[in-house]
Amino acid sequence: MRKIQLFLAFVLLPMMAAAQTVKSPNGNVALTFTLSDNGRPTYEMTYKGRAVVKPSHLGLELAKDRHASKGKDETDLMDGFKITDTRVSSFDETWKPVWGETATIRNHYNELEVDLNQPSSDRNIIIRFRVYNDGMGLRYEFPQQKALNYFLIKEEHTQFAMAGDHTAWWLPGDYDTQEQETQQSKLSEIRARFNKAVNWDNSSVAVFSPTGVQTSLQMKSSDGLYINIHEAACVNYATMHLNLDDKNMVFESWLTPDATGLKGCMQTPCTTPWRTVMVSDDARDMLSSNLILNLNEPCKIEDTSWIHPTKYCGVWWEMIVGKSTWNYTDEYPSVKLDLIDWTKAKPNGRHAANTAKVKQYIDFAAANGLQQVLVEGWNVGWEDWANMWKADVFDFVTPYPDFDIKYLNDYAHSKGVKLMMHHETSSSVTNYERHLPAAFALMNKYGYDAVKGGYVGDIIPRGDHHFSQAMNDHYLYVVKEAAKHHVMVNAHEATRPTGLCRTYPNLIGNESARGTEYEAFGGSRPDHTVVLPFTRLQGGPMDYTPGILETQLKTWSDNPNYVHTTLVGQLALYVTMYSPLQMVADLPENYAKYMDAFQFIKDVACDWDDSRYLEAEPGDYITVARKAKGTDNWFIGGKCDENGHKSVVKLDFLDKGKKYDCTIYADAKDASFDKNPKSYTITKKTVKRGDVLKLAEAPGGGFAVSLMAR
Repeated sequence: MRKIQLFLAFVLLPMMAAAQTVKSPNGNVALTFTLSDNGRPTYEMTYKGRAVVKPSHLGLELAKDRHASKGKDETDLMDGFKITDTRVSSFDETWKPVWGETATIRNHYNELEVDLNQPSSDRNIIIRFRVYNDGMGLRYEFPQQKALNYFLIKEEHTQFAMAGDHTAWWLPGDYDTQEQETQQSKLSEIRARFNKAVNWDNSSVAVFSPTGVQTSLQMKSSDGLYINIHEAACVNYATMHLNLDDKNMVFESWLTPDATGLKGCMQTPCTTPWRTVMVSDDARDMLSSNLILNLNEPCKIEDTSWIHPTKYCGVWWEMIVGKSTWNYTDEYPSVKLDLIDWTKAKPNGRHAANTAKVKQYIDFAAANGLQQVLVEGWNVGWEDWANMWKADVFDFVTPYPDFDIKYLNDYAHSKGVKLMMHHETSSSVTNYERHLPAAFALMNKYGYDAVKGGYVGDIIPRGDHHFSQAMNDHYLYVVKEAAKHHVMVNAHEATRPTGLCRTYPNLIGNESARGTEYEAFGGSRPDHTVVLPFTRLQGGPMDYTPGILETQLKTWSDNPNYVHTTLVGQLALYVTMYSPLQMVADLPENYAKYMDAFQFIKDVACDWDDSRYLEAEPGDYITVARKAKGTDNWFIGGKCDENGHKSVVKLDFLDKGKKYDCTIYADAKDASFDKNPKSYTITKKTVKRGDVLKLAEAPGGGFAVSLMAR
């Protein structure tokens, strides 16, 4: 790794300061900071001379400490500042991720540090800007000082003034879930679209404004700029939303409150997360950007040898579809579940996590090169977990009578496979933290090295929101404790990622968006998976659970719904939806119907040395080529929306002089996601660098290509 830390300037400014400008290393992005006449911090940002963020204010509004002396008002950190110092510096390093889309990542930026003092309170803050070739990050820093020790945040007022009425891909503001379909509209249309976008029947929706949206927010200007607003390194802080002043096209940060309405409890020295703006005139740069990862701290786990990308199957989809159950019995006891004699409980006959069925999944995984088998519903408590009195329903160590934990783990290990643990917390976080040591000890005892966590329901006991400061602290606490036990974490229903997987790479997966399960609940639009890489995946990989080849669920269950992609479109997701944790989500008996297509799922990697985004347009199509870690093999995936797409793939990224065995999995001419989803072709040929593949993607379809070096 090479590092260069070179101070380019050190300027002590007078009480009133001139504008300070810092540019990206290639000069395309320019960030300018000024103080307004009343001492309010203000910044603006351009790309190749075009406005990206017009002059926008910065600051924090503080809440009065109820323990403070009566009559004393809190002084906001909004205005009345004077610059005491500025520093401009440059930084350049190349680092190696434990897993990722590329073998190395360059972290190259120019930085502006602005030191501010508020004479009326004698408080000091630092605003730090880092400017990259593809955008910028800014954050507030609070040094330790006599005049500012503990403080409470009423609201953060970071503005992003847009230069026009951009097209936006957005989710309604919600403090508890991202499991919604992305909306596409002009910024000025968000208010009118809001009521139609929000699922009012979902009791978890905590709407704060008819113009509030979530990050990561993807936009496109009328003159072809792609702009993305998000945050990085959200630690000990609430998740940020954006509230839009749709008359002036100005977004302002809006933090998730805790149960009391406060937005943050801070103690100096401390920092906020980075507020990020990515920009380019090429949509592919949005997908290949490492800005979010680079703004996170380097890996804090000294030995990472136990962390490994994983392809897994599991006892899951049949419960989601409704064929089987998580619970062992349909008898709902009126007493606490830990007082029940489970050996006397009457089985319902549909409990999926039983020894015989799990053994079948282990055999399937072993026969097809899958590393792990997830089992949901293995532990007692599912009969009562959704009720409001669920605070101590799970202990995370007691299996149901029909789940032989020791036998199954021994059997799995004899086959070269591991079981993946499942911890549904029912959002009772105090209960989970209390049982965590014993739960991880059980995992260590039986050789589990990965856990899928769940946070369904309202947070108990505090009543906080899923994206609050306290809950963000909890999620990270679990990741840190898991690392001590050499356990990888895949959290579902948690807050959206902000690149913390760089610092804690055992955070190998997240959900935090509308995943494949919703295909069993009525479906997601075909453009859903060509929006998510521009939005949700900006902060880190998603456990999307692809691979549903039997897309028409009524063929094997009573569920009338269907998956809104073609069969080949499901194959493409293993490449276009990046994750080091990839589920082979369908049932073994369904894969047996399409073993020729299933070959791609067996072959495709989930860790990469190189990634090339070949085509991209938000909500329309994505084509990406990836080189498997430690090999010369490449895999290409293309995915499109309901309009279909014609793709021209130039194989100029292949190694010169090598020949490749090429297998193309494509939609047949009569394929479509809704009428003929399982019509596909498989073509084999030999290719070399410079060859061209012309591929037609059906409506809601895609293509997948394997290129095996000879």
